[in-house]
Amino acid sequence: MTSTRWISQPDHQSWLRQQFAAQLGFARHFPHPDGGAYYLGDAGIPDLSRPVHTWITSRMLHVYSLGHLAGLPGSRALAEAALGGLTGQLHDPVNGGWYASVGPRPGDRDGNKAGYAHAFVVFGSASASVAGLAGARELLDEALAVLDEHFWEDGPGLHLDSASEDWQNVSGYRGINANMHSVEALLAASDATGDPRWRERAGRITRTVLGWAANNHWRIPEHFDRNWQPLLEHHRDQPDHPFEPYGATVGHGLEWARLALHVHFALGDAAPPGLIDSATQLFERAVTDGWHADGADGFVYTTDWEGQPVVTQRMHWVLAEAISASAALAKATWEPTYEQWYRRCWDYAQRYLIGSDGAWVHELDPDNQPAGTVWPGRPDLYHSVHAVLLQRLPLAPSAPVAIAKGLLV
Repeated sequence: MTSTRWISQPDHQSWLRQQFAAQLGFARHFPHPDGGAYYLGDAGIPDLSRPVHTWITSRMLHVYSLGHLAGLPGSRALAEAALGGLTGQLHDPVNGGWYASVGPRPGDRDGNKAGYAHAFVVFGSASASVAGLAGARELLDEALAVLDEHFWEDGPGLHLDSASEDWQNVSGYRGINANMHSVEALLAASDATGDPRWRERAGRITRTVLGWAANNHWRIPEHFDRNWQPLLEHHRDQPDHPFEPYGATVGHGLEWARLALHVHFALGDAAPPGLIDSATQLFERAVTDGWHADGADGFVYTTDWEGQPVVTQRMHWVLAEAISASAALAKATWEPTYEQWYRRCWDYAQRYLIGSDGAWVHELDPDNQPAGTVWPGRPDLYHSVHAVLLQRLPLAPSAPVAIAKGLLV
């Protein structure tokens, strides 16, 4: 009996396929008439009071490109709608790069240039390139050039966080979130383009972040000043910040555990040493600190630096990353404990998060009731699609190329 026996059961795999199709069906109304993705409400209906965001649009481009590659009818047209937002109204034709958002009123825009959003432009366009969407490869080449020119700091080997619309004013804040998503984006871009430097860069970022984690009891420092000195008290007065919360973010420990494994298998002999061990340490710290931490089912959002709960809301993406990380660790180590976590997390998701329409509630309160204090509505599918898809794929190459090669089970 192997540790992945339950994960690979035909009925479970069939259920995952059904969940994938249901999620893409739920969010099918996302396209904005001018291109890009609306922010979706609880029923999957566009929230017209909100702008069109580059990060949401890029995530929708990614998941619907995966849907097209997997053979789900209708996915290509939806991916093209997202792509049209990135080549159209979200793109800055004067300064280059992508606005943070546009709308909801004509002429409104947030011109901030965010590393987080630009990483997702790379990620989404890499998937779209593999899916064969017209204009996607040109978009990917431009996005990689912008990420390299305006965000990469070669000295520390990390990406800065944000700059003004004209690139002249760079924020003094540095953060791990943008770099985390850059790792996934650069691995996908390397597979899509065949250029190994992006894969190598992902490995360099990962080595640095895991070193910080190892020196901090495997709780990842998230926030830094311009010299990459940690700001451990950042946002103590706003602990539930959606992108920069105070303390240790449990879900990021899980997400980095998965990414460390992707980097290990993508780089092979050239991978930084100890990535599998680091992944196990990150996972153990996250589940020890985060699961049932306040006496109720589920993962808390954040803890302090001693592992005590701070924000006890349950975010859907944290549970999704626990599913993906446990499945990845089960494949990489064959240890049965990871399949046990995988099953435990799916039982929780089925009980509290997944609706009859296949969509996931994005946030629950500490009593596991639907909430919306941090993430109202159901803005995108990125984490929940990965939860039902990644375990059906090898750990390398990245998902779009693996599907294109016929490796999806």
